[in-house]
Amino acid sequence: MIPQRFDTIATLQPIPAHRLQLSELSLVTLPSGQVGTIVEIYTTQTDPYYLIEFSDRQGRAYALVTLQSQEFLLLHYDLAAA
Repeated sequence: MIPQRFDTIATLQPIPAHRLQLSELSLVTLPSGQVGTIVEIYTTQTDPYYLIEFSDRQGRAYALVTLQSQEFLLLHYDLAAA
């Protein structure tokens, strides 16, 4: 399945702080397994890049990072979509 805007993902590996575009926290790394939302897709290169927003339970963004598809797992909530 091709990732789309507003899909939910989980990171597969830790993301170093220098790659974060926005960080409300003083993170050394964004741990693997963090759940985020695709907010933009950049297709100007051969492989697309995805801008991912990570938010707390109150909906406040605490990190933004651009990832390639091999760096995250697309999450599914319906069996038919998996």
